[in-house]
Amino acid sequence: MINSTPQTVTIAGSDSGGGAGIQADLKTFQARSVFGMSIIVALTAQNTKGVQDAYFIPTEFIDAQFDSLADDFKIGACKTGMLASEAHVKCVVKNLKKVDFGPYILDPVMIAKGGHKLLEDDAIDSIKNELLPLSTLITPNIPEAEVLTGLEIESKEDMVKAANYLKKIGATNVVIKGGHRDSNYSDDYVLLENESFWLRGKRIDTNRTHGTGDTFAACITSELAKGETLRESIITAKKFIQSAVQHGIQVGHGHGPLNHWAELEDDIKIIE
Repeated sequence: MINSTPQTVTIAGSDSGGGAGIQADLKTFQARSVFGMSIIVALTAQNTKGVQDAYFIPTEFIDAQFDSLADDFKIGACKTGMLASEAHVKCVVKNLKKVDFGPYILDPVMIAKGGHKLLEDDAIDSIKNELLPLSTLITPNIPEAEVLTGLEIESKEDMVKAANYLKKIGATNVVIKGGHRDSNYSDDYVLLENESFWLRGKRIDTNRTHGTGDTFAACITSELAKGETLRESIITAKKFIQSAVQHGIQVGHGHGPLNHWAELEDDIKIIE
């Protein structure tokens, strides 16, 4: 039957090193048994050591990619990652308002693992004011949440404040990822429309962490496309990322990639 397979699309930048961005998203989609597509916003010359160069795709060609996919596929959920500049954010906003790509996961990618900026400063307000209200869920890590909220986040209480601030300015649902905190655990705070809870995973001592944010958001997108609830999609994504980091792939000389085909870990603790 035509279009019966769950379909997803990632709207983001390409990572030539294969560990993050479009490449990580497509690997995640495949691992979670959905058919993945891509709308490329930027190209990067990148490896495990960092980003050496970037090229932003002309917005007219981004329009063409949106039109092409909307004309043929029945996309059940979508996500954004690296969006590069204010013009590119506005282009994506315009197109998301035109098409029906299902629930939308906003991963506000700002800085690569090696420290290279992936979002120009003038794009931050456009993300907050124009893109955020379109999202079903926003999934910032702590540094990204600090930029979006203007708050300093050092404690779990600060994470709660940041999530509530994002809700106040237009987010429907929020996950503040706690991997950057100095703790024995990786605690994520989940604030949904009608509930909140914490997801706890053990901290893993490894440098195989390239693409964690992309992969987490892509897994949520995959589960939503298959008809899972947002709560269950987030919990599955936490288990997925825990496994992918635990069994990271040994390539490169820097922040190595995850293993997107590892078996799901079942030691994630839900703290209501």
